[in-house]
Amino acid sequence: MKKTQFLLGFIALGLVIQLVPVSRTNPPVEADIAAPAEVQAILRTSCYDCHSNETVWPWYSHVAPVSWLVASDASGARGKFNFSTWNRYSAAERSVILSRVVHEVHEGDMPPWYYALKHTGAKLSPAQRSVLEAWAAAR
Repeated sequence: MKKTQFLLGFIALGLVIQLVPVSRTNPPVEADIAAPAEVQAILRTSCYDCHSNETVWPWYSHVAPVSWLVASDASGARGKFNFSTWNRYSAAERSVILSRVVHEVHEGDMPPWYYALKHTGAKLSPAQRSVLEAWAAAR
């Protein structure tokens, strides 16, 4: 009896949390970052889902509590920098952002391991890391 009540309570809680609103927006792209085609392809595959206004919201981003995590990750990443609003950054800010990108990519911290688990194409190869690092360092 207690197991049944617990299970029903758990199911009810799972249904109720679906009512918590989550913002899954993609504001308009103002200006994209100018980069060679090879770099642009790497950025789009490995970075844009979080660091742009072109997020692809997968089915699981509509199911709480995972939806909360996905929306929070995208919002937090856009808050750090956003390729879709690249025109808003000064030259100095762009330089700082790109040096952080180089550092994160070099250390293997971007894209995050948990993102790369589901998005296997996002994981950067050593060659892609080198291309991205060389491009960012030259800017």
